[in-house]
Parts: sequence; C-alpha cells; structure tokens
Amino acid sequence: MSVFLGTHQNRLDAKGRVSIPSTFRAALRVRAKSGEPLAILRPSHLHPCLEAWPADAFAALTRPLDEMDIFSEDHDDLATALYADAYPFEADKEGRILLPESLRTYAGLTDQVTFMGLGRTFQIWDPQAAAQRRAAARERARRLTAGRGTPATGTPS
Repeated sequence: MSVFLGTHQNRLDAKGRVSIPSTFRAALRVRAKSGEPLAILRPSHLHPCLEAWPADAFAALTRPLDEMDIFSEDHDDLATALYADAYPFEADKEGRILLPESLRTYAGLTDQVTFMGLGRTFQIWDPQAAAQRRAAARERARRLTAGRGTPATGTPS
C-alpha cells in the first residue's frame, strides 16, 4: 500500500535532520520515479505545519497553473505559493531528511516532530500542535458525518 497512515513521533537533531517513519519511506519509494526527488516539502496553506508531497502528487497540485495566463497576478501568486518555499528531498542511508531552517521556523519545530499520514501526503508538526489538530479534525469529522451512516455500508452507525 503506498498511502501514508498513522501518526509517528521522531526527534529532530541539532542539524535539522529527522528520520522519516519507515512506513512513510516505503510508501515514498513505491511512488518515486527515476530522476525525481523522493518528495517535495513545503509549508501548508492551511496549518502551521509542513507537507510532504510525493513528486506525482505535487505535479497534480500544480496543474491549475497550466490553465492560467502565465503573466497574470493569479498565476504569479499561485506559483509563488507553491514553488517559492518548496524543497525537494531525498533521505540519507539512515532515512533522515534535512528540514530547512525557514520551514522549521514556519512550523515551530524544535526537538521533537510528529508525522501525520493523510493518505496521499503527510504532514510534519510540532507534537502539541499535532495533537490539537487531530482532536479538532476528529470533532469536525464527527459533525460532518453525523446522520450519514457508515461510509462502507451506508447504514446508520
């Protein structure tokens, strides 16, 4: 399975390196194509965290740019938001990646980080912020699905 599942915590070293959880590394390697980076790391549009996008998913994220006038402000804004703070990465032989200082600062990362799987992508959070995000997401998901039944059967839960 090449999706990112679960929540994992790892230590950030003094150089800004952190080990990607082994299951996440395996999912990245399944999706990686020769000549492409393992993934792209960027600040989230919505949350104070970092997002890791496999190269194919990042390419899909940037497709709306192809439909815009290349000289428009909309194109310029979206291109800046997507590319200016995006960093391709490869893992070293220990499975570590270097988190650029600007991204660590954006996400408030210090000595511990939490990896959260989101299916086709994953996020890297400060552990306390990650716990708050998971709690808020669960509450919102409960409200969104109230009265709809279970997704697999369509019957009330």
